[in-house]
Amino acid sequence: MPNTVNYVTQFERELTQKYSRELMTSEMTTEKVKFINANTVKLPFVEMAGYKDHSRNGGFNRQNLKNDFQTFVLKHDRDVEFFVDTMDVDESNQALAAANITNEFETQQAIPETDCYRISKCYSEFKTAGGTPDNTALSVENILSIIDGAMKQMTEDEVPVEGRILYVTPTVDQYLKDAKELQRYLNVNGSNDGKVKRSIVDLDGLKIKPILSARMKTVYDFSDGCKPGVSAKQINMILFHPKSLLACDKHQYIKLWPEGTHTQGDGYLYQNRKYGDLFVIPNRKEGVYINAEAEE
Repeated sequence: MPNTVNYVTQFERELTQKYSRELMTSEMTTEKVKFINANTVKLPFVEMAGYKDHSRNGGFNRQNLKNDFQTFVLKHDRDVEFFVDTMDVDESNQALAAANITNEFETQQAIPETDCYRISKCYSEFKTAGGTPDNTALSVENILSIIDGAMKQMTEDEVPVEGRILYVTPTVDQYLKDAKELQRYLNVNGSNDGKVKRSIVDLDGLKIKPILSARMKTVYDFSDGCKPGVSAKQINMILFHPKSLLACDKHQYIKLWPEGTHTQGDGYLYQNRKYGDLFVIPNRKEGVYINAEAEE
């Protein structure tokens, strides 16, 4: 029987580059996650009491120390299978056929779904952790004050200032460009075409990234591919610190089964599976702020 190859290994570099280039929520990804079993992540956290006045008669004030774990179980387990007729495959280069199918599937389905899932899961997890989305209607007039208020509250809640990221829809991005209070640095590019760049990617050290509105919904239907749920509302922006989230992929599998290794017909069988999830860490929910349309 001919050998089969898990093409994730062969395409690992290409897939990583594709995700970093085209995945809009790449900043949410948690690196170097350790699993305690097939689908569970444990994060340790410590709670302790503070000082008391020292007595010069000797001895120390013993306080309580709690060392516990937060457990997260991955649930977003997805797969797909395609049959490819043998005439459509270059038999001397199966990897090329697998690469072409993978490239199209990642672009059309896998990457958009990952963004949609992460954004909507962040929304639901934030609410489950006790957070309340801001339903203020955004405009050119109030966009800066809303962002300033959210940033100030995070600072008060001791969320690290460095590393915060703001995802905005193109509409909100336009509000920022048109905000009269914002000082813009206008640079004419070096191509001599006279175009002026007005993109705002940094505001007082805050990284700003526009995300497609279609990938910023409160809920999606994943029963067949990915589409907005019937009750979906628009998320306008998400301000977060990456350390407030746990987002990872546990497993990815891509195989092209040659003819003769399966019983599905005269051709090749392409299989793709991806298993991952996103969580808002409950005791770090202060590191997430969301503005969205009000739910009915």
